[in-house]
Amino acid sequence: MRVDDAPFDAEPRVVTGLSRRETEVMELIATGRSNGQIAQHLFLSEKTVKNHVNRIYAKLGVDSRVTAIGLWLERAAHEEPPRFPAERRLPS
Repeated sequence: MRVDDAPFDAEPRVVTGLSRRETEVMELIATGRSNGQIAQHLFLSEKTVKNHVNRIYAKLGVDSRVTAIGLWLERAAHEEPPRFPAERRLPS
């Protein structure tokens, strides 16, 4: 499955189905870190990271890191920016 083949409206539902830990792992995957580097960063075994990666792939419906990263970045690009309260202005 290529990123272009993924239906856009299904993407947020699928990606938000990740657990907190899977989201942390996916964010680190998106920065280009290896399973070993992720394991060290999160104080996990490499096998545990590999299990998380496999569950992420299943939830995203992908079979490679490149496709998972593409979906992740595509979703991030379409998220609404954070909303801030209106700025208070002093009277002129």
